[in-house]
Amino acid sequence: MTPDWTVVLAYYNEADYLAATLRSLDAQTLKPFRLILVDNASTDGSAELARAEAAAMRGVEVIHLFAEQPGKIHALAVANPHIATPFVAFTDADTIYPPHYLATAAKAFADGGARVVAVMATDVTDPADGPAALAKRRHNQRVSRLWPKQTHTGGYGQTFRTSAYVAAGGYTHGHWPYVLMDHEIMERVLAHGDAVYPYDLWCVPSPRRADRSRVRWTLAERLLYHFTPHTAKNWYFYRFLGPRLARRRLTHLNLREKTWIEA
Repeated sequence: MTPDWTVVLAYYNEADYLAATLRSLDAQTLKPFRLILVDNASTDGSAELARAEAAAMRGVEVIHLFAEQPGKIHALAVANPHIATPFVAFTDADTIYPPHYLATAAKAFADGGARVVAVMATDVTDPADGPAALAKRRHNQRVSRLWPKQTHTGGYGQTFRTSAYVAAGGYTHGHWPYVLMDHEIMERVLAHGDAVYPYDLWCVPSPRRADRSRVRWTLAERLLYHFTPHTAKNWYFYRFLGPRLARRRLTHLNLREKTWIEA
């Protein structure tokens, strides 16, 4: 059976988290799917761990790639030519995905029809059925209705209709070399349709993501993002935000820094 889904996972020195993430993907109820693993020049044994975990998977077609140039955006660009299925999910190496993750996203695409080009997951804290997690899922339902042409989820929880992702140009350094690339790509993808945030689509990123001091936009920049209409988002990203991030040297390489280790 030809898979409908490709899952892309780029990693750099994620030996502490990668096995758990891969096992959560192997536990998906929707199979078969294609898994693209991109090693961004890890030095901690992550590549060997990824190959060992992948070898034990069933119903998963695994492609191992290597991106020598530092930076997640370069690793994702290496994966782009290998995305040939109708749908693609981008995942992070320190995030747990529940067994129903791909199946829930697939149903949302089917229910929404061709107009839906992005199905987005909510990031929740463990326990996933606790009050805080349920409140976050309800919150994303509300804000996504208020601001339907914006992103309310990081790159760990993005799934796209591949045709729209390709038409938008995909994740590439040439489009956006800065942080907040998960927000920028949504501006391009949403030019081709709509996004939905199913209540039951969620994932659990590592708690270390609470430390975002080196990749954060300012409060004023965030507020302006929310109140800039979609028709003016090109101006916002490429004329306003991009130059400001460049002056602060907030490139995608900041995402490579392990601030929790340095601390």
